[in-house]
Amino acid sequence: MFCFATIITILDSKLKNNYFCRVNIHEKYIKRCIELAKNGFGTTYPNPMVGSVIVYEDKIIGEGWHKKAGEPHAEVNAVRSVKDKSLLKKATIYVSLEPCSHFGKTPPCCDLIIANEIPNVIVGTVDPNEKVAGRGIKKLVEAGANVTVGILEDECNELNKRFFTFHKKKRPYIILKWAESQDGFLAPEKADDQERKPVWITNKYSRQLVHKWRSEEQAILAGTQTVVDDNPKLNVRDWSGNNPVRVILDQNNRISKDSFVFDESVKTIVFSKSEENVSTENTIFEKIDFDENMIENILSVLYQHQIQSIIIEGGRQTLQSFIDQNIWDEARIFVGKNTFEKGTKAPKLQKKNAIKTYIQNDELIYVRNND
Repeated sequence: MFCFATIITILDSKLKNNYFCRVNIHEKYIKRCIELAKNGFGTTYPNPMVGSVIVYEDKIIGEGWHKKAGEPHAEVNAVRSVKDKSLLKKATIYVSLEPCSHFGKTPPCCDLIIANEIPNVIVGTVDPNEKVAGRGIKKLVEAGANVTVGILEDECNELNKRFFTFHKKKRPYIILKWAESQDGFLAPEKADDQERKPVWITNKYSRQLVHKWRSEEQAILAGTQTVVDDNPKLNVRDWSGNNPVRVILDQNNRISKDSFVFDESVKTIVFSKSEENVSTENTIFEKIDFDENMIENILSVLYQHQIQSIIIEGGRQTLQSFIDQNIWDEARIFVGKNTFEKGTKAPKLQKKNAIKTYIQNDELIYVRNND
């Protein structure tokens, strides 16, 4: 015969097993939300990537993701995909990010969930945007929904690391990117016949990957000397996707107006200390102080322009400025097989906890800034 304490122990064990079973089921469907959300990578700015699934009796009956700013959110697309709408009143909706509670370009998703009387809402993580920031969850709870928050929270935060950085740190997510030779140079010492002709360090597949990265981020930044020396287009050519906003540092108006960055083909923000520059529809001049807090001044303006992510592509002085002030989130460094012996030295960065991979004969090093 079991004693009372033994019965309680068995019941407690069953409750724990049921709890972990429910958590595992929740994780299963939040993982699916994350998979769906990734379909919007590079197209949802300034909105976050969000995925949603609707489950009835452990079967997905609807799913959707946010595809583009101004278009329906993930929850809307998920609800629309459900064939038998009567099941919504007995279903559970999963969403990787807290449903919005405010009117923007689209109505609040909370109102949609409440109107369809979906009783259970499982949320991956809370929205850091001050327009939401818990208000969506509060509204759902007050309407009588059973709300669970914090399922695969770290994974959901990682999915929208750009969005979270922008709203929490009031600046873009910063990616440092460069290619260096085997002996640590960005470029060889230039001869007369090398002027404005790029010397490639990486292979064509690595260069294609860089264009893919450009299509995924909202902006790309280059310093004066890089533009003067290389006359780059800073757009997407070897991949299909949106061109990033070009951000150019031109303190003393040294860059020729015949350069590609002034061709009006892509929105371009130019930082200068001159008050004489005149902005056009697609080229915007911003006057800042380059002598004090230059990086902070640049990021403050980019925040005002709603830029959530930016790739810093050079040159050395610009990259090193971000490194020295420890204002960066990740670095992507290619190391080629060629050697230059002389030239422009690569930036110095401590590569703690680096992840290395290879693209044919190019080494690619990823570094996350955990400070």
